[in-house]
Amino acid sequence: MATPSAMYSGSGKRLHRALAGLIGTALLVFHSAALAETATLAVAANFTGTMNRLAPLFEQQTGHQLRISYGSTGKLYAQIRHRAPFDAFMAADRERPRLLEQQGLAVAGTGFDYAEGRLALWSRTPDLFTDGTAWLARQPERLAIGNPKTAPYGIAAMEVLENLGLAQALRPALVSGDSIAQTFQFVATGNAVSGFVALAQTRAWKEEGSLWLVPNDLHTPIRQQAVLLGHGEDNPAARAWM
Repeated sequence: MATPSAMYSGSGKRLHRALAGLIGTALLVFHSAALAETATLAVAANFTGTMNRLAPLFEQQTGHQLRISYGSTGKLYAQIRHRAPFDAFMAADRERPRLLEQQGLAVAGTGFDYAEGRLALWSRTPDLFTDGTAWLARQPERLAIGNPKTAPYGIAAMEVLENLGLAQALRPALVSGDSIAQTFQFVATGNAVSGFVALAQTRAWKEEGSLWLVPNDLHTPIRQQAVLLGHGEDNPAARAWM
């Protein structure tokens, strides 16, 4: 039979091991928290829905935090050129990330395609159209598009109208959104009967509507590129995201 002192000694060792384990775990958590950083991202508006799903998963898995600004690619690009403190840029085209690399504002060799956008003609009104070409030929009033000067989806929309031979006829009806997010809101709120939006945006619409997936041969492919910016070159959170 074990003596009281022996029993105490065994219990003490077990307690010591348990405490050591708890302390080690606490130190690991503290160390991870100490290493956690925050990355500030500039993200094209069409990627909002997907980004809102990805960001929490990234934060949970890495301990890092993301601060996200959404907008049109053109406006975000202009902000970065004026030294806005973004760590990474997720554009809706390839052009702006490549320009930033050439201008020394992005880290060379870090750019990559992260998505290929799909353009859709959409209306919140059910059974309005199934054939977008026929609908556009009727010259609908108030057709929403992204601003071709700042939004790649707006450029693609204008290419569609030009390739269909309808650009001139529909120009008076065009309602231009600063970003594809604002363009979607024009249609969702009824300020435009229909509009060219990102297909991904329509998936968040829970009610019925009308949708025409624009054939890819009617516009230049919308290849979306991300790039690490100079401001985020030494940011562990930005590096982990990219």
